[in-house]
Amino acid sequence: MFSRADWLLFGGSALTITLAGLTHDGGGAVAALACAALSVALLATLVGRSVEQLGNRFGPGATGVLQSGLGNLPELFISLFALKAGLVEVVRAALIGSILGNLLLVMGLSFIVGGLKHGPQNLDSERARSVTVLMILSVAAMVVPSAASYVHSPAAPHEDVLSTIAAIVLLVLFALTLPASLKRNATPLSSESVAHEEPRWPAAVAIALLAITAALAALVSDWFIAALEPAMHVLHISEAFAGLVVVALASNAIENVVGIQLALRNQSEYAFSVIVNSPLQIALVLAPALVILSELFGFTVLTLVFSPMLVVSVALAVILVAFITVDGESNWMEGAALIAIYTVIAASFWWG
Repeated sequence: MFSRADWLLFGGSALTITLAGLTHDGGGAVAALACAALSVALLATLVGRSVEQLGNRFGPGATGVLQSGLGNLPELFISLFALKAGLVEVVRAALIGSILGNLLLVMGLSFIVGGLKHGPQNLDSERARSVTVLMILSVAAMVVPSAASYVHSPAAPHEDVLSTIAAIVLLVLFALTLPASLKRNATPLSSESVAHEEPRWPAAVAIALLAITAALAALVSDWFIAALEPAMHVLHISEAFAGLVVVALASNAIENVVGIQLALRNQSEYAFSVIVNSPLQIALVLAPALVILSELFGFTVLTLVFSPMLVVSVALAVILVAFITVDGESNWMEGAALIAIYTVIAASFWWG
């Protein structure tokens, strides 16, 4: 029923969870953070495998929805524990960092591996364009409270209320677009044929594993935040850099791996849709949910007022993606350029 890779994945998850707890108790802030980050990444991968097994029974549309929603569970838990600890700037940076990481770093890597192996790859599909347009509109709505704060509009003193309104609107937009997303995902992408793997796990096993990994993700997320604060002091990194790079990359393991693998198999349009769909779900679901949950749980209230540099960075990223979509083709040089831009942006946040 389980392959060797599955057993290695399960064993690796258990080992890193144990190491995370032991290292955290014994000191060593950086080692504790590394173990906790590895645990989060492996648990995210287990969530992805469980979702894949369930999705194979319900079709690619359900797989995409499940993977996007449940794949963000580790980041949701990490962000909630960070808000509980008062690290609101880490959460804001992590939300933008997850979008940047997918649109610049992961997409850049997928362009490089796909371009070097297969040459220029096609991105010209109706679904890719639709997802990109929706992503631009969603990110724009997410940063409107920031714009109101910058220009000192009459709404600026009411950023809590404005953020809550924006969060509700984004969640409603997600609900409205969900049927269309399922319909789009129900058909193959243009000329590409996506390999379909028959279910290998019983449904009960996949559901049970999904529940267990979700619970463990919450536990490991608590360790991750507990290890993050001392590691930030040891490494002398800012909250902004920790959120933008460390938290964002550790909590988005599924999309990081899947998008690159698809490009390597010459399924470029499918890879593009998977990569772009993750930041879309962050703007439509994760960020709004955190705004509302932070108020309900009595944590440090999260508002959608980001620093000017974060807004400029995410605006630059979505504009670049729009240009790539219009061009309809990708190559390894564009991928290298995207990674270069991500590196410069990440470096600019080292000091705060």
